[in-house]
Amino acid sequence: MTTMVSWQMVNPNQPLERVESPIPEPKSGEVLLKVSGCGVCHTDLGFLYDGVPIKSALPLTLGHEISGIVQATGPGAEAWNGCAAVVPAVMPCGECASCREGRGNICSTQKMPGNDIQGGFASHIVVPAKQLCKIPVDENMKPIGAADVSLEELSVVADAITTPYQAIIEAGLTEKDLAVFIGVGGVGGFGALLAKSFGAAVVAIDVDQLKLENLSSSVDATFNVKDIPFKDLRKKVYAVAKETGRSTTHLKIFETSGTAAGQKTAFGLLTFGAHLSIIGFTLDTADIRLSNLMAFNATARGNWGCIPEYYRPVVDLILAGKMNIKPFVKTYPLASINEVFEMAHQRKIIQRPIMVP
Repeated sequence: MTTMVSWQMVNPNQPLERVESPIPEPKSGEVLLKVSGCGVCHTDLGFLYDGVPIKSALPLTLGHEISGIVQATGPGAEAWNGCAAVVPAVMPCGECASCREGRGNICSTQKMPGNDIQGGFASHIVVPAKQLCKIPVDENMKPIGAADVSLEELSVVADAITTPYQAIIEAGLTEKDLAVFIGVGGVGGFGALLAKSFGAAVVAIDVDQLKLENLSSSVDATFNVKDIPFKDLRKKVYAVAKETGRSTTHLKIFETSGTAAGQKTAFGLLTFGAHLSIIGFTLDTADIRLSNLMAFNATARGNWGCIPEYYRPVVDLILAGKMNIKPFVKTYPLASINEVFEMAHQRKIIQRPIMVP
């Protein structure tokens, strides 16, 4: 094979276009990855439909949740030849002051597939080898471990699972805490599963009853905010804390809906010593009273991407069977990407879509 196929964003709010082009050659320190799967993220939809700024000029191949097999290597990356890997959604340089301090997700020269460089909605992609997360596989390229999971399905480790993992680590979540996730499609749903694997009690909040039902057997309580006045929601959340033996203070609240309404709900749930993680993204603004942070001695923290160092423990958690992602992902042929994008944009898909070339 000498050509690759990619699906490119040529114009905003227009269908992605199928493009055939020569397979690129990896340069020094790079690898050519044959894509196994690429997850569809809310950010991809934001780029196409909502005017979220993109760092590269169009046309651009979107997609930043990528797994695959290394087919060719550039000088210095030969050890990766034939390996299966997940590509971090944010790839820092590894050498600047931020990277040396363990804060590679704010590296000024970081590379994000489908934004800074060409992305994974394609048959092949060239990426730096330095930050790849190796996946142990058998001779059939099936991941080795207790879990029944495919290399395609592991693509969502990039962003959808590692991003909430990083937020959970930074929040200091333990088995003594109640974790509250607002918006449980995609990142929020995986975050709720991760929080349970940490031993915490978990509340899931959304406006989509199907998403809540899909997650209900995996968490301690689900609440549809379409049906519950906010004051009652607060009471119900605190009641779960008491029922599960967790404190009604220092809640760990994770805003993963990427909506102004979700942000207001998350901020409104703050209590004494609480920690609020902002994970979802929206261009909309939310009207909130920042003085609540002072009055409650609470903390609010943003969460961009995930440092590559956290990918290994997340993969190990999944392969050990401690976090079952299979009910929450669904694969589709890459050729159906425009239909899948439209369904995801209309919120008609419950599971995380994964495009398979």
